[in-house]
Amino acid sequence: MHQRPFKQIDVFSDRPGYGNPVAVVLDADGLSDSDMRRFAAWTNLSETTFLMPPTDAGRAAGADYRLRIFSPNGELPFAGHPTLGTCHAWLQAGNAPRQGGMVIQECALGLVRIAHANGTLAFAAPPLKRSAPSPALVPLIASALGLRPQQILGAQLLDNGPVWLGLLLDSADTVLGLHPDHARLKDLGQDVGVIHVSPTASNTSQPGAVVRAFAAPMGNPEDPVTGTLNASLAEWLIADGLAPRSYLVAQGECLGRAGRVHIRQDDDHQLWVGGHAVTCIEGTVLL
Repeated sequence: MHQRPFKQIDVFSDRPGYGNPVAVVLDADGLSDSDMRRFAAWTNLSETTFLMPPTDAGRAAGADYRLRIFSPNGELPFAGHPTLGTCHAWLQAGNAPRQGGMVIQECALGLVRIAHANGTLAFAAPPLKRSAPSPALVPLIASALGLRPQQILGAQLLDNGPVWLGLLLDSADTVLGLHPDHARLKDLGQDVGVIHVSPTASNTSQPGAVVRAFAAPMGNPEDPVTGTLNASLAEWLIADGLAPRSYLVAQGECLGRAGRVHIRQDDDHQLWVGGHAVTCIEGTVLL
């Protein structure tokens, strides 16, 4: 075992304790899969990440570092807030990207671009696969959430690594007023993301959308602030004309958080998902 540099970063907030935390081991060389899995279970955060040099193929493709992401239940190919939190930790440790203003992360999903400017970070959302959910699924999920059919304005299965059932709801009050039956959602085996988008959402100085993420099947009844879910919801809603190309999301209020997620689609139709990050804990870990 070795003393390894370690940070805990709060993501999608500029105030400690108001976003979504991720644990970051900045030097994971020599750790086995079981070492990483055990430590991620011990931190008991939704994700713990492990930094290491890129593979030969990744380096040749421009990667600045390689990242492995673990939940307490196992490895994930990609996740949003761990990507931004780890990039923040890597930059704060004195590293610099090979390409100015753009960090290239290698992970199980492939290469992910992370733009950094003006104190914020944003990842390029991976491609989205989406489809209509089974007609039988939506009423079952609605019942577990306590929703009436008329409160659901749209539903899609969204896959950009994690698979979410995305529900567009009729008002912010509906989103914030949900009291899900998490045991029932776990039995149904489907992670669910709900969103309401205000008609004034294009004013990005104030939140124009409110989101909640229910992930009981992954062992996380409600996630405070969720990068991949916000990416998939935005790609769906922007493509269907149900949201503007740029807007600000509020997420986490029902958990005492105040997460803010910046959504922006550029002129090449690439979606960027970003926000602030702040270091809360810094030191070493014996691992």
